[in-house]
Amino acid sequence: MDNESTILALAALAQSTRLDVFRILVAREPEGSPAGDIARELAIPHNTLSTHLAILSRAGLIRSERRSRSIIYRADLHAFRAVATFLLKDCCGGHPEVCAPLLEDLAPCCPKEVAHA
Repeated sequence: MDNESTILALAALAQSTRLDVFRILVAREPEGSPAGDIARELAIPHNTLSTHLAILSRAGLIRSERRSRSIIYRADLHAFRAVATFLLKDCCGGHPEVCAPLLEDLAPCCPKEVAHA
């Protein structure tokens, strides 16, 4: 990850509808969502959504795959993690207690399953 890639990703998210689309796709991981469902949920025209999806895709934040006659869109969480890591890489200048609250907030919302012995 570098400055240019990070700026491209942040610029793509710096628009209300695109941010909403990305958040919807994050919430629907790992299944993803067809564009039509996203357009209906946000009450926006399909051609408008297509433009937003293209911008997010060029920024590397989403990806698409064809399933039969549908195209399913998914958030690229690996790419977004790279952006967040780039931004936070030098966090706290060697003082982990400064970043602890931030890192706690970034902890996964889905707890890992504990293996039963």
